[in-house]
Formats: sequence, structure tokens, C-alpha cells
Amino acid sequence: MVKQSDQKTQPQEESQELTRREFVQTTSAAASASALLASMTATAEEKKPDDINIAMIGPGSQGRNLILNSVKTPGIRYKALCDIWPYHQNYARKYLKAYKHIVNVYSDYREMLAQEKDLDAVIIATPDWLHAEHTIACLKAGLHVYCEKEMSNTIEGARSMADAARETGKLLQIGHQRRSNIRYHHAIKLITKDKILGQINHFSGQWNRARRLDIGWPKKEPLDEATLKKFGYDTMERFRNWRWYRKFSGGPIADLGSHQVDIFSWFLQAHPKAVLASGGTDYYKKSEWYDNIMAIYEYEKEYGTVRGTYQVLNTTSHGGFYETFMGDQGSMVISEDTKKGFFFREVHAKRREWEDQSETFDKMDKKAFELKIGETLTADGKKDPKGQKLLAESKKKPHQLHLENFFSAIRNGTPLTCPAEVGFETAVSVLRVNEAVEKEQKYFFKPEEFKA
Repeated sequence: MVKQSDQKTQPQEESQELTRREFVQTTSAAASASALLASMTATAEEKKPDDINIAMIGPGSQGRNLILNSVKTPGIRYKALCDIWPYHQNYARKYLKAYKHIVNVYSDYREMLAQEKDLDAVIIATPDWLHAEHTIACLKAGLHVYCEKEMSNTIEGARSMADAARETGKLLQIGHQRRSNIRYHHAIKLITKDKILGQINHFSGQWNRARRLDIGWPKKEPLDEATLKKFGYDTMERFRNWRWYRKFSGGPIADLGSHQVDIFSWFLQAHPKAVLASGGTDYYKKSEWYDNIMAIYEYEKEYGTVRGTYQVLNTTSHGGFYETFMGDQGSMVISEDTKKGFFFREVHAKRREWEDQSETFDKMDKKAFELKIGETLTADGKKDPKGQKLLAESKKKPHQLHLENFFSAIRNGTPLTCPAEVGFETAVSVLRVNEAVEKEQKYFFKPEEFKA
């Protein structure tokens, strides 16, 4: 079983020469991306000294996605699954069996932790309200944890998770997978090193999706009333549609918006100073959480205030999801949707040598450059092998890259791309939006709020 010293897994003090937060915020795209390329040599069929034994708590829809993106990774061995619903248990167990991962199945995570003595790490993909409970228990059991976002549906829960990671010295990766996406690291390089946008003054983002339908369940396989009550639910409908209830989630701004608000803070290398927001249950009258949210964020940079807008709509898919950064020299659009990745240069911007040689395309009546990876040439004009390797890696699924970073951190001490401190900062940035909506007034952040 893989073991790692506390010194290697967790910085002891913020005053250390290089904290995880500083790594994520300041390292170059090339250095960050190369950290994601750590090789994994063990096979899934044969136990080797560097194999990582893992369990999953919550193999529902997102949990299955994480299984899909980890099960083929060399050296990863699933040993256990935990879920309160037999339907989820059976689906995930059969899927893993197809890849020769034979697992023990549990309904209660406490029993799993007591019985499974050969685990190195746990992946948690349960509803948000359970993240703190499950994560803290696993960390205290001596296990590294990959926990899906939102870190928690409360700031207090998120802080308790960060505290537990520090106290135990175990790794805690939060599932903001864009932090491991090579496309985003490439964009950071273009912004910070190549200065293609100049001074960023505005930004925007959105995640719009079509009218939702209630998530159902096979009518022959409901959970009985006693089981639902035991695990904190009163009806099957609330169990399946937990994202729309205040007890179980942080609402749409946490469910979807947290991914992109995280990018705003990452790219601007700052925390928001204020947010004004409006939202309501204008369409889905039975939901406890609002079905739409529109927010205006303010960030303070050394050159002044940077303002931007963000929205989540759940009645239209118009425009999909993306982030935009606008500067006095150019603008950039980026998304996990690989069809949305390009930047413009303002007419007055000082031209780069490569601008005349790069292929451009028309976008909104402007000349735009596609966000391309791996096109750097060596001094003799040949393709740079490192760039080619990054290109190959960039074609992997975003969740796969984020999981590989987590596994490499366990094996090799590779810095996590989204450790607890960063996940906590994002939780504060998004959950305070709900307070702004409720009070119908601007919320002003205090710098100390972002310290986990």
C-alpha cells in the first residue's frame, strides 16, 4: 500500500517558501502542465508496490463519471464502493468488474472505513451537504481524499475540511477539474507571460442549460422510508433531486457557478472584494433554490477595480458555458467545451511576431486566434517534443487529468492543482452570493474570510 511522509503530502505553515496556493496561482503554464504528466507505470491487473488502492463513496451520476475517468489509469485499484442505494451500488460494481476490479460494497461509510484496512485514498462524490462529514472521517482514518466540488454547501463545513487536512497531513483534492486542464494552463501562460490581453479590466461567464426535468428512479427500486430517514432524506424525490433543496446543496451558483468563479479568481490572481446578485424561483415554483442567478463581481488589482458578470440559467441552453476575459490589448474566450477557445487582439495592440504567421479565423467579424497547444518550435524549426506531449495530454478528459494529478501527488509528491486552501477560497466566493441574493444588497468580502 502506498505510504507517504507528512512532510511530502502537506505544507506545515503558510510561510513556507512555496505553498500549494502559491504554486497554483503563480507557476508558469509549462511548469504546471509538466507536473500533470507524471507517469503511472503499474497495471490494474497485478498488485505492485506503487499501486494505489482506492474506494468511492457516492457512485451516482458524477461518481460514475469519476470511475470512468480513473478506472483505466495504470496502478489504480478499486477495493470498495459505498452508497446508500442498492441501484447505485450494483451499477458501479458491475462496471468495475468489467475492468477486473472486484470490490466490496457497503451502505454505510463508517462500516467501510472500519473493514477496509488496505486503502490509500477515497474518492467522494456524494451530495454537497455530506462532503464535510465524509471527507473528515476519511482523512482521520489516514486516507487521502479526492472530494467533488462544491467543497461543502456551508463555509463552516468547507473550513472544517481544510482543518482536517492540515491536522492529518493527508492530501485533499477538490474537484475543480479546470485547475488541471492543460488548455487553461496554456491560457494562463498567454495572459501572464505573453501579455496578449494587456491589462484585464472586465470578465464574464455563464452556464446556461435547457429546461430541467425531475430526476426519476426505477419504480421497482426505490429506497424504503426507513433507509431514507436513516440517511437524512424524507422522500425519494428529494434524495434524487437534492440539488434543488437548501439542506442538501448550495444552489445553482455552487452547483455550476463554482467552476467558473474559481477561474475568475485564478486568472485574475485575486479574491473578489464585492458581489451584487439577483436570483429567484421564477420558473420552477416548487424548488427551494432559485432557478436563475445573475451576479456582478468586483476584484481589486494594483491598477484598479476589475468588474465582471456571471449567470446561471436553467431554462435555456443558449450560449452554453464559457468564460471571457477582456483587456485593453485583447480578449479571450475559454471553456471546457473545446469548440470554444480563441482570443482577439485589439487593432492598436503591438503585434507579436507569431501573429502574422499563425492561422486565424473570423469570429464576430474579427480576426481571432485559436487556443492551440503544442505548436512551439525548437531553434531549428522542428516541433518541440515537450509541446507535442502536452498536446497529447490535452486531449484527455478534464476529470481524468485532475484525478491523475491527485494520484501523482500521492505517489510522487506532485503539488495538487486544487488543494483544500484553494477549494475553500472558491467556496467563500460562491456561497456568499446566496447571502447577497437573500439580503438584496451588495456583499463586501473581508480578506480574512478567504483564509481556511
